[in-house]
Amino acid sequence: MGKLPERTCMGCNTKKPKKEFIRIVKSKDNEINIDRTGKMPGRGAYICDNIECLEKLIKSRRLEKVFGMKISDEVYEKLRGVILDK
Repeated sequence: MGKLPERTCMGCNTKKPKKEFIRIVKSKDNEINIDRTGKMPGRGAYICDNIECLEKLIKSRRLEKVFGMKISDEVYEKLRGVILDK
């Protein structure tokens, strides 16, 4: 069996198997979506499923740097909802 694909959290820089992360996707239309399936087309960024990593991500503005665009508070609120809704 092949190796599981690993990704790095944008908040804490921890490497883990892709399935353990929440995927954030920027589509060709510059829309930001939360992708629980891992199958949506577009540029992906990954974050651990915990609030500390989300807070670090917001504070560092790392997602904005990676996607090269302003990320609305609405996106961060959606992410917060997904994390707190476990």
